[in-house]
Amino acid sequence: MTRKVPFVPTVVVLLAVAIMVALGVWQLGRADEKTALLSRYAAAGTNTEIVDWPRDEERAEAVLYRRSRVECAKVSMIDEVAGTAASGEKGWAHRAHCTNAPGKGDVLVDIGWSRAPDPVAWTGGEVEGVIAPGPRLVADPAVAGLELLAKPDPNDLPNNHLSYAVQWFLFALTALVIYGLALRRRWRDGQAGRS
Repeated sequence: MTRKVPFVPTVVVLLAVAIMVALGVWQLGRADEKTALLSRYAAAGTNTEIVDWPRDEERAEAVLYRRSRVECAKVSMIDEVAGTAASGEKGWAHRAHCTNAPGKGDVLVDIGWSRAPDPVAWTGGEVEGVIAPGPRLVADPAVAGLELLAKPDPNDLPNNHLSYAVQWFLFALTALVIYGLALRRRWRDGQAGRS
C-alpha cells in the first residue's frame, strides 16, 4: 500500500518552512551586523575629539557616542523624562528643546538630572556632551545646577537578532512536525476506513 502525500498542502508547508529558514538566516546576518555596529559605537565612546553636531539622522548615525558641542540660542521648552544619574540613581532627565542653534537647526539637549521632576530655568548657551540616539546631546558637564546624567552606553541597545533567528528556526521545525503528525493521522484514518 502506498501512502499518498497531498501535493498542494505539502508545497505550501515546504514553502512556508523555506521562508522561515531564510528569515532565520537573515537574522543571523543581522546579528553579526549589529555586533559590529555596537563595537564601533563602543570605540567611538573612547574618542574624546569634538565632532560637529550632525545636521541630519544619517550623519548622526556616523557620530553616535562621540563628543560634540552646540550653542543653544533659544530654549523653546524643557521636558522632564525618566533618566539615570551618573551615580546610577533613577530620577528625571531634563530635556531642552533648543531652536535656532546657528547652523544646526533644532537640537534636543539633555541638560542634567534631578531626583524630582521640578521645572528648571535655563535660557540656553553653549553645551558640550555626548551624542546619543535620537539624536540628542547629553550634557557633560550638566548645566542649570543639575547633576550629571549617566553617559549614553551602546550596551543599552538591544541585539536580539540571534534570539529572533532561533525563533524562526523553531517555527520551521514546529511546522514540519505538525505537518508530519497531520500526514500520519491522515494515513491512519485512511487505513481505518479501508478495514
